[in-house]
Amino acid sequence: MTAIADKAKRWSQRVNWLVERVCVLLLAVLVLDVWLGVLVRYVIPLPLTFTEELARYLMIWMALLAVSSGIAHREHIGVDFVFSRLPGPVRRWLAVAFDVIAFAFFFALFFYGIGFAAKGFSRLTMIYAMPKGYPFMGVPLAAAMACVQLFLIGLHDFFAERAPARTGATIAKPGDD
Repeated sequence: MTAIADKAKRWSQRVNWLVERVCVLLLAVLVLDVWLGVLVRYVIPLPLTFTEELARYLMIWMALLAVSSGIAHREHIGVDFVFSRLPGPVRRWLAVAFDVIAFAFFFALFFYGIGFAAKGFSRLTMIYAMPKGYPFMGVPLAAAMACVQLFLIGLHDFFAERAPARTGATIAKPGDD
């Protein structure tokens, strides 16, 4: 059974590796966009109005995608004071219960986020005049990534040799159970 836990942890780390790179790329573009916005507003008087809107959408996408990274590192909200004092079998089932509850929440967010994004294609952004569905797609995409991470972490919590010691503990490398 620990093979399943190790495999789930490895897949979680692979997915997280990709998500973290995308978030860093979005952050780099966001920083460059804000710098450009400051330059055109205070130094070089150019009529570039898109920088504020682009910064808003980049920040939202980056923050939403980073949620799955927080889940992969088990840095989501948990009551660690009580959790760490419980016996191992209770901690295991409580961790799995947390994962299932969070999965249900993010699946609902994914399901309703698809409708939210679909409705956004009938509305246009103020500056770009592009459909708002593209920026709104960050909601279901981030929720889907969170569901994937919660599924993998839940598999790990259920099949790991030892119960998780903490709710906010960074996941260890495969074999460190």
